[in-house]
Amino acid sequence: MWEISLEKSKEINMLVGYSRTSTTEQVAGLEAQDRDLRATGCTKLFSEQVSSVAQRAQLSAALDFVREGDTLVVTRLDRLARSTADLLAIIDMLEQKGVALRILDFGGQAVDTKSPSGKLIVTMFGAVAQFERELLLQRQREGIAKAKADGKYRGRSPTALRQSAKVLEMKARGAKPTAIAASLNVSRASVYRILAEARTA
Repeated sequence: MWEISLEKSKEINMLVGYSRTSTTEQVAGLEAQDRDLRATGCTKLFSEQVSSVAQRAQLSAALDFVREGDTLVVTRLDRLARSTADLLAIIDMLEQKGVALRILDFGGQAVDTKSPSGKLIVTMFGAVAQFERELLLQRQREGIAKAKADGKYRGRSPTALRQSAKVLEMKARGAKPTAIAASLNVSRASVYRILAEARTA
């Protein structure tokens, strides 16, 4: 999405930062990452607000920019890789270019793949996280299949719809739609829709 350059010329052994948030609403989170990366000594930053499953243009730009001796720095592993396979591919690409990966917050400490132990820790953590995600998804699939077989599965009802009674109750007490939405953690559009449906019922 954009690139922040703090120095004009390419230096040897640069610290190159990459920051990302999943949506355009997380501006504060992106700014916090950029601040931490600058504090670490990054002299060039690549930043973007995009889902990890979408095309990450600035990550590609960062990987293309780094040269031998450089270190790519991220605040957390989940800002960089979407899966273990993705992580290993990125690490392999960096290794081929002679570039290290540094993660500032990795279980409360910084980890750098320049050391064999750092690389092992990052790879193992990524593999475990991926395994846990796959295990959770498998359990969810099995649970849904059993519920369907037992005739108990109805799917998820919308969050706001489940709270229709509360919306109407708060409105009857004089609460404004904005206040109702904030109180119940639903969108104002959902509140207006519930109120409109109640009027036409």
